[in-house]
Amino acid sequence: MNVLTPTQLPDAVRLLAAGQMVAVPSPRWYMLCARAADPAATSAVFRAKQRPTAKPLLLLLESPATAETLFNLSGDARMLARGLWPGDLALRLPWKPGAEPITAVGSPALVGCPDGTLGQLVALAGEPLAAAVCSISTPAAGDADHPALTAAQVAAFQRTTEARIAAVIDGGICPHGRHMTIVDCAADAAARLEREGTVHARAVEAALTPTGGPHVG
Repeated sequence: MNVLTPTQLPDAVRLLAAGQMVAVPSPRWYMLCARAADPAATSAVFRAKQRPTAKPLLLLLESPATAETLFNLSGDARMLARGLWPGDLALRLPWKPGAEPITAVGSPALVGCPDGTLGQLVALAGEPLAAAVCSISTPAAGDADHPALTAAQVAAFQRTTEARIAAVIDGGICPHGRHMTIVDCAADAAARLEREGTVHARAVEAALTPTGGPHVG
């Protein structure tokens, strides 16, 4: 496994384009990333994590504009994207009629627009990436299996699982160690907070109701 610096993102993009898997830091923890449109590459992420294929991967986009082209966005979804993307918010979104869902990310898809190094990588890749936390998934995970917060922990994950991670971008220590916040944005219903994580529930409420007052179910 190669160790890259954040200045070597073009090298990581070339590895992704070749169908390889790359570990990338986020404010929360290191993420395993692959081209979303490459079934062999996304299958490698599932295998590395010992993740059931019924548990889809996260879809990462470089901008809200891409979400508009792929998904049926409600007014609430647009407000959340405008107020909290890029960042640690994930929206559960229905595909547009006629769009071909990506099998690895499921339908509806869990969609993020990250910031930082991860966001820069998605932008350089010029296409959506599929991602998941660098850790063994439940139910296979044991009590000692935790998400990787450092490049060294990514290397330990690689040794333990024999995952074929082509490179890790060493961004230092990921400080948050928490899941991202998820909001379900069905096309015909109000947004619903599904899980609170690094984005506070009050921030979600503020994005949805700029004049104040409760909104999120």
